[in-house]
Amino acid sequence: MGSDRNKLLLPLGGKPVLAWTLLAAQQSQSIEWIGIVGQPYDWDDFKAIVTQLDLLDRVQFIQGGATRQESVYRGLQGLPEAAERVLIHDGARCLATPDLFDRCSTALQSCVGLIAAVPVKDTIKVVNAATQIIESTPDRSNLWAAQTPQGFEVAQLRHCHDEGVRQGWEVTDDAALFEQCGLPVKIVLGEETNLKVTTPVDLAIAEFILKQRSEL
Repeated sequence: MGSDRNKLLLPLGGKPVLAWTLLAAQQSQSIEWIGIVGQPYDWDDFKAIVTQLDLLDRVQFIQGGATRQESVYRGLQGLPEAAERVLIHDGARCLATPDLFDRCSTALQSCVGLIAAVPVKDTIKVVNAATQIIESTPDRSNLWAAQTPQGFEVAQLRHCHDEGVRQGWEVTDDAALFEQCGLPVKIVLGEETNLKVTTPVDLAIAEFILKQRSEL
């Protein structure tokens, strides 16, 4: 992003990026508890956002790790004891709707793991990193772009993370841990607007989408 602060604190439509993510979770009918996994140097800013949204009683702050995988592992340790199912969401996917959270929660009642995802529209090429020559073109009909939320049975996800630590697996999402452990992961249709704010261009697109929503 090239910013002087955490991208979740950047302004978007008059609010910090993180505020939009929390608003969607707040408006969801199925979410009872929210954990924010991050680093302590951001907590004062995060707490100010949470306080403004009147969510302080529903949110727990959990110190993250050096990687996404380690951060989720720590987040699992911070779950309420009674939690049986969990949705894991990237705070930078600030345009996810309450409906998406609820659809994932409903689907999670009948499976052990799921991810929000959308069918790939572009033709994908597998390229040799050394030569920059195309090696193959996968069948696009079988390809989906992973999003979040990703949802899992807590006990199964803890087992998969423990196994990942034991075997030294390094993965980019929790679904990959499930796959490594031979567990099924279901697809729930995501949202085309559920983009991840990573670059200034993404931020501009998110601003446009929010403006369009406000005009509907």
